Amino acid sequence: MGNTQENLQSAFAGESQANRKYLFFAEKAEKEGHPQIARLFRAVAEAETVHAYNHLEAMGGIGSTKDNLMAAISGEEYEFKEMYPEFTRQAASEKNMEARTSFEYAIGVEKIHHDLYQKALKDLEAGEQLKDEPYFICPVCGYTVAGEAPKHCPMCGAPGSQFKRVE
Repeated sequence: MGNTQENLQSAFAGESQANRKYLFFAEKAEKEGHPQIARLFRAVAEAETVHAYNHLEAMGGIGSTKDNLMAAISGEEYEFKEMYPEFTRQAASEKNMEARTSFEYAIGVEKIHHDLYQKALKDLEAGEQLKDEPYFICPVCGYTVAGEAPKHCPMCGAPGSQFKRVE
């Protein structure tokens, strides 16, 4: 096994993935008529979030808002410039169109996230507050927009009425 820092990073990744996976499992259990199993998945997902937070905190991975924005900008840029383009090429070469589409959606949306974070950082450095407004997320591709949902998602065409509002 690696050193403690590497172990913390691995544990953080595992706990974070478990959280999301269990939330998806909860949705499925709910749809299949198993509300108590769904509740169990959500409860354990919340515990995994506690573990992930503790690991990230122990790594020194949570800084000031400015530091966190800079880390988010860097991460999003890596995803849309390097990671997802390579993943897309690989999926295309393997003729896995579902994966290719998923990666292509991510490329476009990660660029949007990068730009939203950059604007937030610019405003923070200028001493300005971001406009107080909700964000809307496309449930199909993850397209993210501030203010109000579009009539149709410009990335995948999903109806704006299906967008999730985030306060």
